[in-house]
Amino acid sequence: MNIDILDPKIQDFIDLNIGVAVSKLAFQKNPFPTVEWISILNQITAKTKAKEKLPTWFSTPKIIYPSKISVEQTSSEKTALYKASIVSGENLIDLTGGFGIDDYYFSKKIKNVAHCEINSELSNIVQHNYKQLNSNNITCYVGDSFETLSKSNTKWNWIYIDPSRRSDTKGKVFLLKDCLPNVPENLDFYFEKANSILIKTAPILDISAGINELKHLKSIHIVAIDNEVKELLWELNKEHQGSITIKTVNLTKEKEETFDFILNENQNYPKYSLPKKYLYEPNSAIMKSGGFDEIGLFYELNKLQKHSHLYTSDVLKTFPGRIFEIKNSFSYNKTDMKQHLENQKANITTRNFPDSVEKIRKKWKIKEGGNLYSFFTTDENNSKIVLICNKIK
Repeated sequence: MNIDILDPKIQDFIDLNIGVAVSKLAFQKNPFPTVEWISILNQITAKTKAKEKLPTWFSTPKIIYPSKISVEQTSSEKTALYKASIVSGENLIDLTGGFGIDDYYFSKKIKNVAHCEINSELSNIVQHNYKQLNSNNITCYVGDSFETLSKSNTKWNWIYIDPSRRSDTKGKVFLLKDCLPNVPENLDFYFEKANSILIKTAPILDISAGINELKHLKSIHIVAIDNEVKELLWELNKEHQGSITIKTVNLTKEKEETFDFILNENQNYPKYSLPKKYLYEPNSAIMKSGGFDEIGLFYELNKLQKHSHLYTSDVLKTFPGRIFEIKNSFSYNKTDMKQHLENQKANITTRNFPDSVEKIRKKWKIKEGGNLYSFFTTDENNSKIVLICNKIK
């Protein structure tokens, strides 16, 4: 960590160039010979990425940023704040500290937080930044977190782990055992040190695979921001032996959309029907959860078809996802397509439909955008249909 990067003139230069493409700056002469030009450019790139993702860091003076990759891989403040809502107690140890965003928010709920990071330079940056953020209840440890945890005599309330996928697993199925640290292999050891464990993984991890690899699994949190799933959170408790709760949350600027259900508890199926007045599309967190029957039953909606995952009703309902008013419904055929959509401007969504959005646009010369929404799907009679809609929410 080069503290010279905090020179006020250099910091002013960085702020002046937020959002400027580094490729445009790279061939300029370095106006600050005491600091390597590549380091200054890295600060510009990383701080630019932090503007939306990490607004607290972005707005705090004298913050030092690590590599662009570290900023890209770190939790956003929105997801970190959600994670902090899960934990409580006296102490928590983070075995994969990274840039320390999660620990900053954990420290708002937990009395003492331990940040473990094997990269000494990154650990130094994090310690420096915590001072600027006035976070005084986070202790940083450099080195192998397994050794740090082994040597600790503390009984922790929580262990937090964000395992990284090993590079030699590229192209293979994403399993927890393919990550560092290997959580399934070390789970018994972790439970000797803490009763509660929170694991963060990327959305690519298959939920059923994670369930098979973990024991004492209490809840799975599926966290989306603006309808894009960002994280899966696996909440484990040493004493838990019962059912698994699936918690879905979609964080938007206006609100939090939440929907929870007990895995494999439901034995019923939603009713099926042809399209009615309103159409409902679950948000991405619910789609990832697989709770397709549960969502229809809870909101008393009819489902268009078993695999379409679209719902309908005659009476408008509140719903965690997009809501549309159906203006027209017809079979997918040449005559109706020519009459209603060919050469039109429309947003296209496909659900349980053989053709891709790109193929439909090309075939029928449909331009992208506008206020018209079209759904290409399959109904309860297994017929291919098109729904023309206006968006309500």
